[in-house]
Amino acid sequence: MCGIVGAIAKRDVAEILLEGLKRLEYRGYDSAGLAIISPTGELQRVRRVGKVKALKDALDEHPIKGSTGIAHTRWATHGEPVEHNAHPHVSGFIAVVHNGIIENFEPLREKLIAKGYQFRSETDTEVIAHLIHDIITTEDCSLFEAVQKAIPQLRGAYGTVVMDTRNPDILVAARSGSPLVIGCGVGENFIASDQLALLPVTRQFIFLEEGDIALVTHRTVTIFDKNYQEVDRPCIESDAKYDAGSKAGFNHYMQKEIYEQPNAIKNTLEGRMAHGKVDLSELGADAENILKQVEHVQIVACGTAYNAGMVARYWFEALAGIPCDVEIASEFRYRNPARRKNSLFITLSQSGETADTLAALRLAKENNYLSTLAVCNVAASTLVREADLVLLTKAGVEIGVASTKAFTTQLTVLLLLVAKLGRLNNMAEITEQAIVHALQTLPNRIEQVLMAEPIIKKLAGHFVNKHHALFLGRGDEYPIAMEASLKLKEISYIHAEAYAAGELKHGPLALIDADMPVIVMAPTNDLLEKLKANIEEVRARGGQLYVFAEQDAGFVSDDTMHIINLPHIEELTAPIYYTVPTQLLAYHVALIKGTDVDQPRNLAKSVTVE
Repeated sequence: MCGIVGAIAKRDVAEILLEGLKRLEYRGYDSAGLAIISPTGELQRVRRVGKVKALKDALDEHPIKGSTGIAHTRWATHGEPVEHNAHPHVSGFIAVVHNGIIENFEPLREKLIAKGYQFRSETDTEVIAHLIHDIITTEDCSLFEAVQKAIPQLRGAYGTVVMDTRNPDILVAARSGSPLVIGCGVGENFIASDQLALLPVTRQFIFLEEGDIALVTHRTVTIFDKNYQEVDRPCIESDAKYDAGSKAGFNHYMQKEIYEQPNAIKNTLEGRMAHGKVDLSELGADAENILKQVEHVQIVACGTAYNAGMVARYWFEALAGIPCDVEIASEFRYRNPARRKNSLFITLSQSGETADTLAALRLAKENNYLSTLAVCNVAASTLVREADLVLLTKAGVEIGVASTKAFTTQLTVLLLLVAKLGRLNNMAEITEQAIVHALQTLPNRIEQVLMAEPIIKKLAGHFVNKHHALFLGRGDEYPIAMEASLKLKEISYIHAEAYAAGELKHGPLALIDADMPVIVMAPTNDLLEKLKANIEEVRARGGQLYVFAEQDAGFVSDDTMHIINLPHIEELTAPIYYTVPTQLLAYHVALIKGTDVDQPRNLAKSVTVE
């Protein structure tokens, strides 16, 4: 997700814009830039490829001043990551920053070229600048009116902020599919794609809704909805904490966040269990009646959150006795799916701004699902605001692009929900008690497994010259194999795949040789003996095995099989537990390979475009 920061004040805003961009770095980007209107009304623009530090160095060398400005970190969609494609984009007296994708930019571009406009970038964003400039000059209207007239001509997703050098006292912001928030100060106001960017200057925020257009001055904020009716949006005091300024002694945010998982899970469980039962009264007074009617669960998510949903499918069906389907959001929204009777529609997202997941939620509302429930880490997100029911994970801010604590807390919340629905579906009381006990002991179990890091670090050296890896699991460990392979490919750039171990005979065995590491999740459960047979199939073909298993599982290390012995874990929470050592493996492999652990290439923390 690209980052937007805007400011309109009675003081110089360059440092505010830079600090805002720095706080959005974790979301992934390839270039950065800002534009500020000088005290004499001139547009001052500086752009650089690479990190925000390169932009800061350029501004240190040639400082610019002004009280109205916009800034952006870009993640390339249209056009390669070079300086002329970096934002802000300019057309005469108009400057624009934009998150999202304008799907019809090509016909708009051709139309504007025919009118004499020259394009200096390959981006879709530049058409917004020229389009607004054209409307203002041909129709002699204000910036706000021009944005209102431009919006209906744009198809796609956008969060955009526009300024006019001839009128430095206003900024105009518009939102459709890409989040924007207004930060309210005293005699100054701000705009950003994420409230975290603005925490140094305000804790009062207005979250724009879908289709909103806002006229922002240093004293006022006026908002119009998609029907161009003036509306009041509540100003909310945020309690968000931004702790990305310190890695707390760790080398990377990802490592820090791996080690934060015991506390994140404790926070997520707090107040949600009592006397051997799960308490989800936070869902509201009407939730009990809704949940009693649930006959089917539909989970929709993307990436890591999809893997969490895949684990939950096993739990919903095996523990609660409720049929469950899981689907990738980008597939669900386009395949015209059939709705099951009394189906609870669950969306999973760390950020709550994932474009495909939001679109799937809106489709579910149109298709009259029994109810919609969001599992999310960001209380003020669009997903949370639009879902009927909400269960927040309480992982805290996650900076590393590769999700760790957000995944394990999503699983924690989902298991709580399984217990709640199971109780309403005649699940045995002893099963709910077992879930509660397993969750209560989980933080301590994860603290124990983190002690295996030195062993995992040593084994990571075996992967330095590898180009491919295979992850195996059975039952609810199969989605954990999927998540583990995703982590390895995300941050080490090693091609990795995951298979249900029983599928080896149906193709993957052809890949096995001495150069293909095979990583296996082998918890002690009813499937362990079958998994051992699958492991022998790999050994017989010369494969190199790395097996995560409990100490008494009966595995013995030799030249072809490396055993990572782990402490005992309750079977119900084994999927959450076995995730942690694979996170450490991916982290240490990436360290050895010298990749950018926290901001891997080509990836963004929150994907707000299709």
